[in-house]
Amino acid sequence: MEPINTTVHVRPDGCDIWVGTQTPVVAQKHAARITGLPVDKVALHNHLIGGGFGRRLQADTIEQAVRFAKQVPYPLKVIWTREQDIRHDRFRPCYLDRLAAGLDEQGRPSVWTHRTTSGTVRRYFDEDGWPEGKLDKDAVDGAWDSPYAFPAIRVDWIRHDPPVKLNWWRGVGPTHNVFVVESFLDELAHTAGQDPIAYRRALLDANPRAMAVLDKVADAAGWNRPLKPRSGRGVSLHQNFGTYAALVVEVAVALSGEISLKKIVAAVDCGIQINPDTIRAQIEGGVLFGLSAALFNGITFDEGRVQQGNFNDYRQLRINETPPIEVHLLDSGERPGGLGEVGTVSAAPALGNAIFAATGVRLRRLPVDRRLLSKRESS
Repeated sequence: MEPINTTVHVRPDGCDIWVGTQTPVVAQKHAARITGLPVDKVALHNHLIGGGFGRRLQADTIEQAVRFAKQVPYPLKVIWTREQDIRHDRFRPCYLDRLAAGLDEQGRPSVWTHRTTSGTVRRYFDEDGWPEGKLDKDAVDGAWDSPYAFPAIRVDWIRHDPPVKLNWWRGVGPTHNVFVVESFLDELAHTAGQDPIAYRRALLDANPRAMAVLDKVADAAGWNRPLKPRSGRGVSLHQNFGTYAALVVEVAVALSGEISLKKIVAAVDCGIQINPDTIRAQIEGGVLFGLSAALFNGITFDEGRVQQGNFNDYRQLRINETPPIEVHLLDSGERPGGLGEVGTVSAAPALGNAIFAATGVRLRRLPVDRRLLSKRESS
């Protein structure tokens, strides 16, 4: 929620910066370049970030503040408005994905291909850019290393840099790829006439940790309990950041296309648990963050200008829209995994699969276009 803000005091003998940044060493170096001071004369006082999610990996806003502060003899504070913050952001990449699979006699994938086309965020973080022909692993994370055993798999990345500057977003590469993989896997289960969780189980014999979180979430969510018409449950499963997570989202979709979230259940194996309360908080917050993005957070351009500007047209889930959330933690002696991005990765695919279960409409593009969901009979 915190908009961009930086306080800088530039003096002939030094420079002090008060800011919340994810890259303090980079910011210090750029401030030294702008002021002409040695790096050791630039003191960066790093504060807790009131919401960054990737934006504060970039030092451009700090550079701007230093340039202004250099012109006055007193400490200067620069605060961006919400509109400036949204319209002059660094945006997550847009992606185009093409997938295909061949199914065996049991309806399971015998061959799986996935080609994704996108720009590379790394172009804006490496001083010399990102060389043509070099793989950006972030673009395929969550695609080549899914939990499932495919006899033959090929994942390609085609680089296509857009005309806007890019940045990482909470969940990085897996946020995109897990949505694509889990949505397509759900399509295959439907094509094979099989239950989505049973279909996944058949591909997890060699992955007991993934199987365990899937079994737990199915049981806790009451996966097989009947639902009212135009209601549905969707599941997602992934293994990223050293953590295994399964999520079930239950929704109801009105004839108008409006989506109501009814229940969210997560099962997580993050290895040794250091602070269970923090684990639950990270999963709860990450899931809600991911659902907000999937439901509402589109950025569109008109003649090069971002059309969104505040939380009225780039809105988040509200308290009254947030359903009960259960987080079940599995005991594990494995090394601790990450948690800050796990819930965000889980959210969109489980939501999309739930919407399909409720309406028969398969989402292949985000954020959700409710017009596609209106006046459709449930399947």
